[in-house]
Amino acid sequence: MEHNKKRKIVIAIDGHSSCGKSTFAKAIAARLGYIFIDTGAMYRSVTLYALEHGAICNGIVNEDAVIALLDDITITFRFNPMRGASDIYVNGDLVEGKIRTIEVSNFVSAVSSIAQVREKLVAMQQQMGASRGVVMDGRDIGTVVFPDAELKIFMTAEPKVRAERRYAELTAKGDKVCFEEILENVISRDHADMNRAISPLRQAADAIVLDNSYMTVAEQMEWFDAQYERVLSTL
Repeated sequence: MEHNKKRKIVIAIDGHSSCGKSTFAKAIAARLGYIFIDTGAMYRSVTLYALEHGAICNGIVNEDAVIALLDDITITFRFNPMRGASDIYVNGDLVEGKIRTIEVSNFVSAVSSIAQVREKLVAMQQQMGASRGVVMDGRDIGTVVFPDAELKIFMTAEPKVRAERRYAELTAKGDKVCFEEILENVISRDHADMNRAISPLRQAADAIVLDNSYMTVAEQMEWFDAQYERVLSTL
């Protein structure tokens, strides 16, 4: 398909955990030459910056110190054709590898729960989407971050199917896991996502549902192409 000559749009992908949202979003971005905005990587980048600038000390996140650093942080994504994915930069420095460390993982949850951090990153995400040509996945992209996105997709799959996928993924890594426990986790995470106070998971009124319980990756991409062409034909 000839995508490059077409008008660029914003594609917002929301949905339940373990539906393959990020994989789907990355594949779409690579196919269209769009920027994939990894919201999780953005929160990790703020956490890395806080660690490097003393706002996290002796295992404690100093919220005021993190908030004081926010004005000094600029995050950008650049499409890397070698990887077929976007790399993340903080103040012009490539941090793609650094943000994936255990140290960052240990503190990202505490940092991302700071209201001012969320506010700053949502504003950044909206700015990135202002020139269109972006794909973003999360829990509140179509409802909070990009309520005006031209194409909104809400991904879901049966809890049992999602648990089976996660079980297969973990056992392939050599982890000893219990299927019933994973299924219970999937169901309780759905409940937590949909009932939390800040940015709960909900389907935007104008989102198209993609239930990929029994679809192959190729079938999902075929489905996406049809939705994408339909949206473009209305612009």
